[in-house]
Amino acid sequence: MRTRQIVLDTETTGLEPEQGHRIIEIGCVELIDRRPSGRNFHQYLQPDREIDTRAVEVHGITNAFLVDKPRFGDIAADLLEYLKGAELIIHNAPFDTGFLNAELARVGPGEPVRIETCCTVTDTLVLARRLHPGQRNSLDALCTRYRIDNSHREKHGALLDAEILADVYLAMTGGQATLSLDNRTDAGAGRDRYPGRRPVARVAPLRVVSATAAELDLHASRLAAIDKASGGRCLWLSEESKEIQKDIIVS
Repeated sequence: MRTRQIVLDTETTGLEPEQGHRIIEIGCVELIDRRPSGRNFHQYLQPDREIDTRAVEVHGITNAFLVDKPRFGDIAADLLEYLKGAELIIHNAPFDTGFLNAELARVGPGEPVRIETCCTVTDTLVLARRLHPGQRNSLDALCTRYRIDNSHREKHGALLDAEILADVYLAMTGGQATLSLDNRTDAGAGRDRYPGRRPVARVAPLRVVSATAAELDLHASRLAAIDKASGGRCLWLSEESKEIQKDIIVS
């Protein structure tokens, strides 16, 4: 059975959905069996309210840019169908799920849908804190730690951040090479604004350097001197130690 994961990120008008702040961009990257499928979801949204100045400084999205974009209610059904049954991969998941649930509650009528009822959610911030306790675990910090190139990320963007997070998640959970953007599709407006990224750097296997015959002779002479000085109590010359040394030489 195929494993379907959706790496998701949002951009918003502010920080608190309880204060009426809204989602203005949703970006999703689909992974099938840990490989990008190219069937992504990307949408800018009209929030029907002003975007906080500090939020604009973070993501660069303005009300003027969003004036002709659909509202969340217009795309809610398509989004839920796309997300249905997937495992959501989100960095600091309570932030994004809180906004998604607030938006879904506005759609109505009837009992509001909660995102957790149609998907499971994995929080990569929780995962990173478990793997790297006491260290910085922001997305930028994780990019540095896992050698993910995010130098083109001048502003936050939901689809761009979802692509970067997918790279980070794959590196954190198994070291798979990062997403390749060479086979881009038109799914998700604006993807072609961003160049491809370098793959995660692979660490070369350690070289095994065997001792030369001369070095082994010197080693044996030094052990003999230690054994003589200790009255025959050199542990390295015990029978058990000799068996271990034999295994090392054979391997």
